[in-house]
Amino acid sequence: MASTYNVDMNRYARCIAASKRVRWDIDADVVRGRSFDVAHKFLPDGLTLVGNAHWLSADEKRYLSQIQGRTYANMFGLVERFIDAKILEITRDHWLGNQTALEALVRFSDEELKHQELFRRIEVLIAEGMPPGYSFAADADATGAAVLGKSTWAVLGLTLLIELFTQAHYRESIDPDVDLSPLFKDVFLFHWKEESQHAILDELEWIRIDADMTAAARESAVDELIELVMAVDGIVQGQAAADYRYFRMNCASPRGAAEEEKLRALLLDAYRSQYIFSGARHAGFVALLNRLATREQSKRFFDAVENLG
Repeated sequence: MASTYNVDMNRYARCIAASKRVRWDIDADVVRGRSFDVAHKFLPDGLTLVGNAHWLSADEKRYLSQIQGRTYANMFGLVERFIDAKILEITRDHWLGNQTALEALVRFSDEELKHQELFRRIEVLIAEGMPPGYSFAADADATGAAVLGKSTWAVLGLTLLIELFTQAHYRESIDPDVDLSPLFKDVFLFHWKEESQHAILDELEWIRIDADMTAAARESAVDELIELVMAVDGIVQGQAAADYRYFRMNCASPRGAAEEEKLRALLLDAYRSQYIFSGARHAGFVALLNRLATREQSKRFFDAVENLG
């Protein structure tokens, strides 16, 4: 379908050049024959919020960071399933048109397939060093099918939200923390290198899709974007509860009911911050949604997000 939007070829071309420059291999560049050392944290305190759990020992805080890190990797494996499917779908708009945009998106898709393989490998490696009993409840295919049932506008909005927070997490929290597992840190260094291009392409394609939408279609799409964020929150709630049970299974120190409830709440707060708030409140996401949507539509979206907690 031809678009009325005047595509900025230079930005697509720069994404291609960056993709070629930072290209990496899972074995040769990331894993390099290493395993995860459980003497280290996996996720930094700024993401896990374990610094607020003053009643936990240092070992328990480290273990909780490892559980959250394991879930963090699995969450990316989950979302990249539907992201890749949507990117492949929208390449169709460029098949017989702009070949620069087509190449940029094909590279995007190829990199997302590699990322999925990376996170499957990471789960296997982490499982080798942690006790049995961990579960990641969300099914990638079922989740992807539900997400892809929404409009392309809504899916691209959610995708941009996700890929912006991956960059913010790496730059602001993961990279500066010297106490993290070196392998875990490298996984997200290399992931970040390619996601930086993906966020640019998300923005370009979201603007392109928006340019041909009617006001009525956009109104519906905003509601779908809200529904998708609420669905992410449902996944987050379920995984926070599962990770709490796994932690308690392996850290059985007696505690009072008040501390138990605080720990449940901490996990949910951390996951909502990681997977929803840090993307929805990102300056780049806020600016673009405000540009594409009406003031009332933007307010409806941000009110729904803030009402989560």
